[in-house]
Amino acid sequence: MYKIKNYKYIVPLGICLAVASCTPALAPLVETKAVPESFDKSTDTTNIAATPWQTYFKDPNLVNLIEIALKNNQELQITLQEIEIAKNDIRVRKGALLPKVGIGAGAGIEKVGRYTSQGAGDASTEIRPGLEMPDPLGDLKIAAYANWEVDIWKKLRNSKKAAVSRYLSTVEGKNFVITNLIAEVADSYYELRALDSQLDIVKQNIALQSTALEIVKIQKEAARTTELAVQKFQAEVMASKSMEFEILQNIKETENKINFLLAQYPQEIKRDKTNFISVLPTVIHSGIPAQLLANRPDIKQAEMELEAAKLDVKVARAEFYPSLDISARVGVNAFKPSYLFTLPESLLYSLAGDFAAPLINRNAIKAEYKSANARQIQALYNYERTILNAYLEVSSQLSKINNLEKSYELKAQQVEALSRSITVAGDLFKSARVDYFEVLMTQRDALESKLELIDTKKAQLNAVVHVYRDLGGGWK
Repeated sequence: MYKIKNYKYIVPLGICLAVASCTPALAPLVETKAVPESFDKSTDTTNIAATPWQTYFKDPNLVNLIEIALKNNQELQITLQEIEIAKNDIRVRKGALLPKVGIGAGAGIEKVGRYTSQGAGDASTEIRPGLEMPDPLGDLKIAAYANWEVDIWKKLRNSKKAAVSRYLSTVEGKNFVITNLIAEVADSYYELRALDSQLDIVKQNIALQSTALEIVKIQKEAARTTELAVQKFQAEVMASKSMEFEILQNIKETENKINFLLAQYPQEIKRDKTNFISVLPTVIHSGIPAQLLANRPDIKQAEMELEAAKLDVKVARAEFYPSLDISARVGVNAFKPSYLFTLPESLLYSLAGDFAAPLINRNAIKAEYKSANARQIQALYNYERTILNAYLEVSSQLSKINNLEKSYELKAQQVEALSRSITVAGDLFKSARVDYFEVLMTQRDALESKLELIDTKKAQLNAVVHVYRDLGGGWK
């Protein structure tokens, strides 16, 4: 008899174990964090990413703009709300680990036929001598209840850990937004200053061309040149004035771009409108590639997403295993209010445990398990791609900084030579040793070279902003 009783428990348990043993096995994935040892054969670990942005940027106007952007930018505020959502998801997952406890009250009334088994029984039942059961019969109830899924296979705990990883991922996402926001404000600010310098150069060129035009007019009156020369010089003045208005429009659009990043309506952006060409780029210390893993928010975000995806696979796998649910209830129950708290007669309680394993819907669980694993593989590739992209971005920016430095030196020499040639061409034209066409071409070449020099300076400053961003600076 003892063995027979044991079989009643062994058989269901054996079925559950058989169900669990049919869980499909998938090969574990291991991410690779291998990166080259250096960017440019330097093993110096000094890294500008550790420099706070308030120190990295020297222009006080730019620092003030970044402070306003970090306070007001809508995209950053949206990201902060995503962090709150992720934080609340942790609370939800944590709550699933605890019993669900509630309290309820109810009232009802029931009238059954007298000539039924229940009605006849009630009629012949006395609550106490001389007092029969009432008809109709009331039903009053006050009870506390609890339900608890016992986390045998760590399904709920892994789900909570996945929520924590996603919360940390949103925090890194916020840091990534901060890094990019700082870089975008700095880019636009340097573009604005470059446009101011180009506007000054164009205005100076207009004045120079206007002077040359007056000289040509005088020479025409003296029959030393023709109307064609006058019209050519006139056309050059008009072209430069047209360029002036194009630059003014670009200045307005760039100011509004900065205003958008600062979440403010159109207003003039305070900046130094002089000496842009004399601004020196920051000296770059790139450190070693391994530091990207700790400094780049997008790499850390991808790592957290990968960790969450791994935990999701464990949660999906636990769905194959039997679950244990425990439910309990305690309270008072009576047909009349005066009897409701008459103990122990009105006391009610229950305790039950359910141990169940999935059978019919295993295909759906298998599909979700395989989907979770596919998402894990996606997260792995995204993590490795993010590391590769980070290294390539830094490598490209370091090369760009080096090449722009050499290009700037050559363009500065070009501008100096063409500036001298304007004076020489003017003197030769006055003495009729060159024609007006050479004067026009010299002025045009000088203008283009000066504007290109400004563009190269802007590209230099943008490159040091981008390498700071790409190394993971700005968010700390």
